[in-house]
Amino acid sequence: MSDTLLPAGPPDRAGLRAPVDLSHKLRPGEAVIKAVLLTCAVLSVAITIGIVVTLIRPVIDFFDWPGMAAGDDGKRVAFGDFFATEGTYAVLPLIVGTLMVTVIALLVAVPLGLGAAAYLSEYASPRARKWLKPTVELLAGVPSVVYGFFALKFVTPTLLQDILALEVGFTNSLAAGLVLGVMVIPTIASLSEDAMSAVPHSMRQGSLAMGANRMQTTLRVVFPAALSGIAAAVVLGMSRAVGETMIVALAAGAQKRFDVDPFSGHQAMTGYIAQTFGGENPVGSTPYNMAFAVAMTLFVMTLILNIVSMIFVRRFRNVY
Repeated sequence: MSDTLLPAGPPDRAGLRAPVDLSHKLRPGEAVIKAVLLTCAVLSVAITIGIVVTLIRPVIDFFDWPGMAAGDDGKRVAFGDFFATEGTYAVLPLIVGTLMVTVIALLVAVPLGLGAAAYLSEYASPRARKWLKPTVELLAGVPSVVYGFFALKFVTPTLLQDILALEVGFTNSLAAGLVLGVMVIPTIASLSEDAMSAVPHSMRQGSLAMGANRMQTTLRVVFPAALSGIAAAVVLGMSRAVGETMIVALAAGAQKRFDVDPFSGHQAMTGYIAQTFGGENPVGSTPYNMAFAVAMTLFVMTLILNIVSMIFVRRFRNVY
């Protein structure tokens, strides 16, 4: 006789039909939707591969590989000349200019973006949130060339030179970074607010029930719970700042400098690429191929940022 105790009442599914497996039942239009989604996924991967393939050939023609003949203009560049601090083909001054403008932009965008996200998620009334969030997101729709002229016509002469009395040049990295930070604020604020709003309300109620006030609940409960989403928002904003072209081309200038003086102008990687393709460099020339080498360097930098972001998000991801 078995010792297993059976629950009281009729056995499971007594008098009922066996459950129907709907996982393999084809619904009208489902195959079309599945094909469209698959096409979008494959197309995204194909575009990424196409971008890499497009960059590779001019990069190969640019560097001085052992055993390869000279380029179309009889010149190839050694790796040491490319990864140098000065020179016509040096990329490190461009990397310094890009990173300096990006750091200034993040110093502006991260605190303001997270502050806006915390207010919209934790303090704003539903009516205020309904109007304020689209208003903040409108900043992302302003063309970057408008931001560039704003930096040239207001931030540098009025804010930095007249009001703050700083000795900055007509083009400088500080103005470019400040305006670039304003442009990145909507990206960080909107994505961080979504991540904070996704935190279950029961966690806030539990914190408030323990005696914490709203600020303590926001900083010690909501922020840690939404950390993975906030980190993804910051990295996405950083990637956008690194890849921005018009603001840095107009406001930061076109001077290749290997220093970290924000009051002087610097040339960023994207600004150099835009300048090179202005029509003065023929296809296949060394400056033309160098623009692709700089673009490949920028692509690798952005790829590393995204990989670090994915690792961080998976490490601290919370599922509720």
